[in-house]
Amino acid sequence: RGGGSREEEDGSGSGGEEEEQNRRGAKEQAGRTKSLDIDKDGDGSGGARGARRPLLLQQGSLRTSQSDNSLPARSQCVGGLLGGGRALSSWGRGFQSVCLEHIEDPVTGRPRLMTVVSMDGLIQKGPFQAVMQYLYTGSLDEARGDLMQVATIAELLEVFDLRMMVANVLNRESFMNQEITKAFHVRRANRIKECLSKGTFADVVFRLDDGYLPAHKPLLISSCDWMAAMFRGSFMESYIEEVSIPNTSSACMRAVLEYLYCGLLTATFALQPIDLIVLANRLCLPRLVALTEQHAVDALLQAAVRGTDIDGQVLMYLEMAQFHNAKQLAAWCLHHICTNYNSVCRKFPKEMKAMSPENQRHFEKQRWPPVWFLKEEDRYLRSQKEREREEEILRKQHTKRGWCFWRHSSSSPHVS
Repeated sequence: RGGGSREEEDGSGSGGEEEEQNRRGAKEQAGRTKSLDIDKDGDGSGGARGARRPLLLQQGSLRTSQSDNSLPARSQCVGGLLGGGRALSSWGRGFQSVCLEHIEDPVTGRPRLMTVVSMDGLIQKGPFQAVMQYLYTGSLDEARGDLMQVATIAELLEVFDLRMMVANVLNRESFMNQEITKAFHVRRANRIKECLSKGTFADVVFRLDDGYLPAHKPLLISSCDWMAAMFRGSFMESYIEEVSIPNTSSACMRAVLEYLYCGLLTATFALQPIDLIVLANRLCLPRLVALTEQHAVDALLQAAVRGTDIDGQVLMYLEMAQFHNAKQLAAWCLHHICTNYNSVCRKFPKEMKAMSPENQRHFEKQRWPPVWFLKEEDRYLRSQKEREREEEILRKQHTKRGWCFWRHSSSSPHVS
C-alpha cells in the first residue's frame, strides 16, 4: 500500500540483546527475488526442525538483500512489535517498510495477523495488479493501456523479465515473449519446489503415517477443490496448523504436493502407483490419476521387457484400479489378462476364481484364445490324429509285397 515510511520500534529493557538473539536464530536472512532467480548458494537445510514436526513460517533462501535485518519473528511481534515493522528502503525503490498487523481477512471477514508491505506512493494499484498477475501466472495482458506504468513498476521492483516483455509489446515484437514466458515457468517451478523441499513459508503441516510434511495453503487452495473446501470452509482444518491424513505415506503426499504446485508428476523409487491413485482419487484429482496410470503401465512394461513376471501385479492392480476410478489402468489390466488368459489361470487359479462376476464374464468373452477357437483346435487335432492312424494302418497293409517274374514270349520262330 502507498504511504510514508514507518519507523522501526526498539524493544524496551534488554530489547537490544533479544533482537540480536532473534537475528542469530533466524533460519536464513530475509531477501528479495530478482526475476524469480534461484539462490543456488542458499542454505539447503531450511532451518532447524524438530524431531517430528517441522517449524512453520521459516524465511526462504531468497537472494539476500543489502540489509542484514531479518523480519520480526512471530514471538517477537506478539511481544510488542506489532505495527513497528522494518524499513525496506535498502531493498529497492519500490518498497518502504514491512510489518505484521491485524488486517481484515478478505475471505472470512474477520481480522487476523497478516504481513503488510508498504509501497512507494508512485506505485498505482492497477499497474501493480498487472505485475502481481505476472508473478503469479507468468502472463501479461498486452491490450492494457497502462503498459508504460507496468514497465515502470517492474523496473522499480526489479522484475526485469516483465519489463522486457512490455518493451517487446511496445516494439511490436510480442513473439519474443514466448521464450521469456517459458523461462519464467521453469524458474517458478524450481522456486516452488525449493519452498516445498525446505518448508519455506509453510503455513500448514500434514501429519502422515510415516512423518510430517509442510505445505502452503494458498497453493493448495488454488489447485485443488478438495483442499479449498477443507481450508476455506467451516471445517476444523481451516484454523489449525496441523492436518492429519491417515493411511497416506510421505512419498504419496509429496507427489501430490508437487503435482499441485507444478502440475507435474515426479516418480520416485519409494512411490507406489496404486497408493498414489487411491490418494489422488480421494482428493478428486482426475488428471493426477491419469498421469499415475501412465506411470504404472510404463513401469509394468519395462518390467516385462526385463523378463519379470508381471501377471500377479496386474491381478492386484485390476480391482483396485476399478474401485478407485483408474479406468485406463483397469482397461490395460483386463487386456493383459485376456491376452495371457491360459498362463494367468495356470499360475493364479484361486485369484482368477475370486474375481468379480463382471470381470469373469469379460474374461470369458474377450479371452484369447477364445473357447470356440480351443474347440476347433481340439477337433482339428483329433481329426489329424485319426488320419495319421489310418495312414499308418494302410502303410502296414502294403508293407508285404511279392515279386512276380515272367518270361516274355518271343516272336514266332523264323520260318525259312
